[in-house]
Amino acid sequence: MKCVDDFRLKFGKQELVPIMIGGMGVDISTAELALEAARLGGVGHISDAMIKTVADRRFNTKFVKNKLQQYKFNVANSDKSVVQFNLGEVAEATRMHVASTMEAKRGNGLIFVNCMEKLTMNAPKETLRVRLQAALDAGIDGITLAAGLHLGSFALIEDHPRFRDAKLGIIVSSLRALQLFLRKTARTNRLPDYVVVEGPLAGGHLGFGMDWAQYDLATIVAEIRDWLRAEQLDIPLIPAGGIFTGSDAVSFLENGAAAVQVATRFTVARECGLPADVQQEYFKASEDQIEVNQVSPTGYPMRMLSNSPAIGSGIRPNCEAYGYLLDANGSCSYITAYNREVAAHPGVKRVSVKDKTCLCTHMRNFDCWTCGHYTYRLKDTTHRLDDGSYQQLTAEHIFHDYQYSTDNRIALPARATG
Repeated sequence: MKCVDDFRLKFGKQELVPIMIGGMGVDISTAELALEAARLGGVGHISDAMIKTVADRRFNTKFVKNKLQQYKFNVANSDKSVVQFNLGEVAEATRMHVASTMEAKRGNGLIFVNCMEKLTMNAPKETLRVRLQAALDAGIDGITLAAGLHLGSFALIEDHPRFRDAKLGIIVSSLRALQLFLRKTARTNRLPDYVVVEGPLAGGHLGFGMDWAQYDLATIVAEIRDWLRAEQLDIPLIPAGGIFTGSDAVSFLENGAAAVQVATRFTVARECGLPADVQQEYFKASEDQIEVNQVSPTGYPMRMLSNSPAIGSGIRPNCEAYGYLLDANGSCSYITAYNREVAAHPGVKRVSVKDKTCLCTHMRNFDCWTCGHYTYRLKDTTHRLDDGSYQQLTAEHIFHDYQYSTDNRIALPARATG
């Protein structure tokens, strides 16, 4: 019976353990988590979501405070079009986060940055270009283009000296999306180095509609694999979403996948950025607490725990401090929803907004508990302690369980003492 370690992810002459830890923001896929993946011979991700907030936490910068001070005059204004990011500071924050992570890297693995196109930041093209180029400047091994089709992203960096050196990949959820991307980027004469195929059981934002349950990851992967073979395109495929055991991974690897991307089980790792009390909510979650809703201002359905504090919260939009989801016109669907509720409930100190959430603030505060479909199985991967809580895991333990387990078994950690 084969295990994941019987396979290798190949990038040219480089061979890696075929395990990629997905990019989770805001700083949930921390540098520490990515560094462990690389040390163990796989691929780790850091996220550039809300990069200024991440830099402030890690390097004691004052990017968020300075932005708020600059635009404080606009806090009560529903028109946020004036609120702009300082592109030099976006570049500086990105370079700091990426460079410090790369300097700490040990082992034979790789570290990629997950770059979300839907973080439009009131200047979609300009801010995306800066984020991509700064990551390349700082020496990132690769970039995974996420949360959108990224039809123009290759063109934004085709003049960068590392454009053909760094690994560039894209996340898609259908063959059609991949075909569209390849057609639109053909003139750059550069194929993606890998394609992450994210299925309907993934965590966070989904590349499906509310009919997500009608789709199946294995079917989508097989369709893309067969099309690539027919077109004689040798692009590594990396399935993602619902791959909970090493045996789940092996079934994809035996059917032509180059690696697998996993994330849910690492949300409860010591190196993960989720606070310990939130990790316990993930451990405790029951299957009926995991829902796919439409509260995200991005327009994408999102899978999360139904007891997330973000759901139904009516906090005032914090665009002057954050504003990562403002579109090219300075609009966000949460602002619209919030203003509607304020107008409908005059004099109410704190309104409730049911249909949308202020994703920036709640992600920053770890109050938006996005999760994968199988989060309710996390309690089966560890020990329940005498006080009723669940024992935290290490990234190394989880990685090795994926790497070496067989027969759908999950290895429990050594029981904590004391």
